[in-house]
Amino acid sequence: MKIVIVKEQAPGERRVAGTPETAKKFIALGAEVAVETGAGVTASIGDDAYVAAGATVADRAAAVAGADIVLAVQAPAAETISGAKPGAWVAASFNPFAERARVDAYATAGLEALAMEFMPRITRAQSMDILSSQSNLSGYKAVLDAAAEYDRAFPMMMTAAGTVSAARVFVMGVGVAGLQAIATARRLGAQVSATDVRSATKEQIESLGAKAIFVENVKGIEGEGSGGYATEMSDEYKAAQAELVSSHIAKQDIVITTALIPGRPAPRLISDAQLASMKPGSIIVDLAVEAGGNVEGAVAGEVVERHGVKIVGHRNVPSRVAADTSALFSRNLYNFLSAFWDKEKNAPVLDEEIGNAIRLTQGGKVVNERLL
Repeated sequence: MKIVIVKEQAPGERRVAGTPETAKKFIALGAEVAVETGAGVTASIGDDAYVAAGATVADRAAAVAGADIVLAVQAPAAETISGAKPGAWVAASFNPFAERARVDAYATAGLEALAMEFMPRITRAQSMDILSSQSNLSGYKAVLDAAAEYDRAFPMMMTAAGTVSAARVFVMGVGVAGLQAIATARRLGAQVSATDVRSATKEQIESLGAKAIFVENVKGIEGEGSGGYATEMSDEYKAAQAELVSSHIAKQDIVITTALIPGRPAPRLISDAQLASMKPGSIIVDLAVEAGGNVEGAVAGEVVERHGVKIVGHRNVPSRVAADTSALFSRNLYNFLSAFWDKEKNAPVLDEEIGNAIRLTQGGKVVNERLL
């Protein structure tokens, strides 16, 4: 069983899908591990660390040759891993809805694409969930990015020259990223409030010491889709939510938006008119900018200014803390493969529940129900 960790080729991608820690664990399971030269450099891992863990390091062609399983953060182009065995698994993030051509190319190449972002949100798969592990650090980094752009302090400070008021931070969307953003802003001493379309998050917001901002007594507050994701809301709810947010947002110094709906463009949470109501010098960090953005006027990969408000739209935020996100992503992949490892076959054997959920291609065809 040959497992290969490839170097990322997507622009700006600094993460790596395997660390010396997980390479050593795969070898302990009975696998041979090969790593592409320089795969971990941008995540602060040298080739020598992989060699010390027992892996071999080689150029892509030599590393991938005869591979049974290829591990990547962002799925490589199928033609770049043509040396892998027929039917080889590729476990990575595929972005299947936006990158359908890449999925089709995997089917044509006879590779078995396993989209880790399709991992079902069930208890036994929590340790395999790349969306949660990466979003956690995205929420943390979003607050630091906001603090870097904000020309005032976060905590209240009482000095001989007078008092500095605490920054007011508003988090919109309380998934994993939102919860970590709340916790991080609180640690920095900000006054934090948050909102979400899922009523179940109210208790989570308050448990972190933040104020919950919720529409009350309007049909459609549940907002809970399958697998714990947010879902589309009623028009009545949207109108009430917009009114509540408008009055609240005008008083905020920093807003962090995190709302995503799988397979759909990101919902628009902040309009140009709402931006105009904010104080000059305010900051918005849009974590959904690559999916179309929660904020009107946000630009992927740029920090732009509208009405005196800075809108931060960094691409690939998990890559901005590459050493830690790589460690977590790598453990997600190890937890996934080791959970299904068959000692007699010296290979993982997937069950239906998880296998059918994440498998995109098999036997030369696209097989995932969500893509058919």
